[in-house]
Amino acid sequence: MHGRRHASAKRAGGYDNGLRIKIDRLHENARLPDYAHGPAEDAGLDLHAVEDVTLLPGVPALVPTGLAIELPPGCEAQIRPRSGLALKHAITLPNSPATIDPGYRGEIRVILLNLGREPYTIHTGDRIAQMIVARYEPVEWEETELTDSKRGTRGFGSSGR
Repeated sequence: MHGRRHASAKRAGGYDNGLRIKIDRLHENARLPDYAHGPAEDAGLDLHAVEDVTLLPGVPALVPTGLAIELPPGCEAQIRPRSGLALKHAITLPNSPATIDPGYRGEIRVILLNLGREPYTIHTGDRIAQMIVARYEPVEWEETELTDSKRGTRGFGSSGR
């Protein structure tokens, strides 16, 4: 009975019918991306390291996840920093958010940058980044003159704030 109520709650919350994405574990230590508090409370899925990597101050390093994904057309995966790593250890992603395109089939590797003063070691299994899968609209350009707007061509600082 308890299991059925839980399943009903999931359906009612609308989060058990999300996108189904193909994923391939390329490494024996690879962990599937997961929600720390579940999809009703977290937007980002945690990505985990599959090997130890020491981050030297100021030197970007690739940290492998041991995973490859096949995103459907019209979707991208955005890779973002983890706030705990940023606050506690000054670890960030220099290209944040990073984008995984739907045509990419290689291993997801995360570029991490240590902004601190001491080396920091990422260990196998550590959560290193968050991944958010988002839909996007393909764009076709229509070259023409633009219509007027209230703001016009006023740019940076134009709001006076």
